[in-house]
Amino acid sequence: MNRRMFIRLGALGLGAAVAPPWFGTVTALGATGPILSADRKSFADLALDAARTAGARYADVHLCRLRRQFIFARDDKIQAIVSSESHGIGIRVIAEDTWGFAATDQVGRDDVAKAAREAVAIARANAKLRGEPVVLAPVKGVGEVSWSTPIEKNAFAVPLPEKTGLLVAAARAALDNGATFVEAAVFFGNDQKYFASTDGSYIDQDIHRIYPNFGATLVDKKTGAFRRRDSLSTPMGMGYEYLDGRPAGKVAGIVTRYGRHYDMLEDATTAGKQLAEILAAKPVEPGKYDLVIDPSNLWLTIHESVGHPLELDRVLGYEANFAGTSFATLDKWKSGTYRYGSEIVNLVADKTQSDSLAAVGYDDEGVKTRQWDLVRGGILVGYQATRDQLHVLGETTPQGCAFADSWASMPMQRMPNVSLQSGAGELSVDELIRDVKRGIYVIGDNSWSIDQQRYNFQFTGQLFYEIAGGKITGMLRDVAYQSSSPDFWRSCVRICDRRDYRIGGSFFDGKGEPVQVSPVSHGCSTARFNEITVINTGRQAQA
Repeated sequence: MNRRMFIRLGALGLGAAVAPPWFGTVTALGATGPILSADRKSFADLALDAARTAGARYADVHLCRLRRQFIFARDDKIQAIVSSESHGIGIRVIAEDTWGFAATDQVGRDDVAKAAREAVAIARANAKLRGEPVVLAPVKGVGEVSWSTPIEKNAFAVPLPEKTGLLVAAARAALDNGATFVEAAVFFGNDQKYFASTDGSYIDQDIHRIYPNFGATLVDKKTGAFRRRDSLSTPMGMGYEYLDGRPAGKVAGIVTRYGRHYDMLEDATTAGKQLAEILAAKPVEPGKYDLVIDPSNLWLTIHESVGHPLELDRVLGYEANFAGTSFATLDKWKSGTYRYGSEIVNLVADKTQSDSLAAVGYDDEGVKTRQWDLVRGGILVGYQATRDQLHVLGETTPQGCAFADSWASMPMQRMPNVSLQSGAGELSVDELIRDVKRGIYVIGDNSWSIDQQRYNFQFTGQLFYEIAGGKITGMLRDVAYQSSSPDFWRSCVRICDRRDYRIGGSFFDGKGEPVQVSPVSHGCSTARFNEITVINTGRQAQA
């Protein structure tokens, strides 16, 4: 992997993301080979029994097989194909009211039992430094159950020439329509996770994810100026059927709207044509504007200004050293009156949402996933928590927020899909724009920044269109919008209906020390935010 590809991968990981730990690895198989499906329950029982015998009052086991494939292209040439496979077993225990964890890719029966005993020994060592004892919300065992992503076409079964051919064709489409150079990539992931616990659960899950993307750049050879337009795709919890290619929807003649299916060739063709227009676009005049924000941009604002601030471990200070704390402190939630947004803002957490990246049947604590409110009628009403955090809220019903990015990682609290619910009445994007006197239509995600309390932020995008007198009048450039998280959501005045609902997401959202990466989606319809500060990033750079 060269430097350019490494930087490209890092840039894709929105939301404090990092290059995933399994990127670029060779096939990693334990010395004794993978555990066959028929043997998983016996190995899980072996680990659970060894942990209990060693003194654990609770234990759970993760048997995982993780498959990844990344394909990179530069212009019309494939630059790298990276395939990896990793498997092993992770064992988490509570002994002396303290967590312990151990993992191994040596999956013989003696190795598994040894790892279970090591987890208990680590818990006992940790107990010497423990503050509060671990308090787990109750979970009833579900016996033997299974869940799988409802895919139509397994990406790992698609012939490699078909996948590489798509990337080359997309790059060529952008080049033929105006781009100077193009970078393209597609990522595939398959997590096969088997969970067992002393609660009496044996859960088998087969999870699939996909992410196609590209970046097309135009360079003005006379002036040296350049502009880039990235793809309007989003990572999805789907199979290869996501790339079947269906035309995008349009608003005022602009190709913007991809839903459950994505046409990479159409998007690349459009991007190539738009580059000259972007380069020649009028620089934005700084000031206050009413923003009409497309889901392809708004998902990231949800992620940073709602998803991360409402992680309970962050609220409690557990992330302070790495990625900050949160302005949404417990006192605001306890008041029952803290206005996070306007009265039409309803934000939910939901790991059951179809096609989403975080969709699973059960989380990595064996909790059946569900939906719950975070903000209702604009009021802060909830957080995201794991079983050992719920007692802080005085709650006992687990949410399903635990996730481990591999068998070698201890499960931790990770963001579920956090989404803005659509407006109640019928409202199309065209109708929404018709009511805007002076505004900007924002499409696609790009760079962003937010402070250590997830309060003050700045976001840019891919495409910006000036709105005057209820009509789109032309393209703008160098646009960034600034606000604070509560002020932004309090300024939300209209939300389009369910017909416009789409999801975006991050394939590589980073958190924790050691860092783990997780996939998460955020859904919404196009929404309007009044009187938002807009700056000119070109002038800011010159200053």
